[in-house]
Amino acid sequence: MTTSELSHQATVRIKDLLLRTYIGIKEEEINNQQDVLINVCLTYDATAAIDNNEIESALNYRTITKQIIRHIDGNRFALLERMTHEVLGIVMEHGAVEWARVEIDKPHALRYAESVSVTLEARRNHPQ
Repeated sequence: MTTSELSHQATVRIKDLLLRTYIGIKEEEINNQQDVLINVCLTYDATAAIDNNEIESALNYRTITKQIIRHIDGNRFALLERMTHEVLGIVMEHGAVEWARVEIDKPHALRYAESVSVTLEARRNHPQ
């Protein structure tokens, strides 16, 4: 069996993308940037990338990462839910992405807790 006879579902993980942004509703959160930790997991059909062995055939996760950085850096968010939703939207803008999950942690948001996080996921609807 050749690779062209198979469909290869690839999982790509962008792990621990540490950025600084304005996140929160308290005065000190509105006036001071805070760290957020972003994790993205996505799937796409990598068959063409495997067969062609060329970057043009692959999902460019570097482009996705740069888009996330540009969107988060210097922007303002009241809620972690909204930030997570917007990052998930950036990932899903790429038509090759079939499914994605985004988790964003806000370190030290709660007393006695390492962090609090929100996770959202989306799946592309394929017509049957």
